Amino acid sequence: MLAQGRGSATTALVAGVVLLCVLLPITGAAAMARQAPRTYVVGDDKGWGRDLNSWWPKDKTFYAGDVLVFKYDKELHDVTVLGGKGYQRCEVPRHSSKSWVMRTGNDQVTLRRGNNYFICGLPGHCDKNMKLAIKAW
Repeated sequence: MLAQGRGSATTALVAGVVLLCVLLPITGAAAMARQAPRTYVVGDDKGWGRDLNSWWPKDKTFYAGDVLVFKYDKELHDVTVLGGKGYQRCEVPRHSSKSWVMRTGNDQVTLRRGNNYFICGLPGHCDKNMKLAIKAW
């Protein structure tokens, strides 16, 4: 009787390992599908503007590879991509390979993993809260 108990436990263990080998690729594929790149229009139908951090990203989860589209009047604004210090200080670095300015009125940025920072670089606009911080997983 004791030998049967060991055999049953071994059989159950083997069955469990086989089940894991089958399910692991399926759950991994589901996780990858959930992270397929998406495109978001910043500010939805309101576009790139002030106070976006307070409402726009709240119900969204962003992933590296997702694309943000900034729509705005190019005569009135721009989009400056920069690091955290520039974002906090509302200062566009003079010489930085990690920052750049876009002025088309319909700009697209692919998110990097981690923190991504955007401001309007025109004088006074960032100080009036025309800035956006997005964390991408």
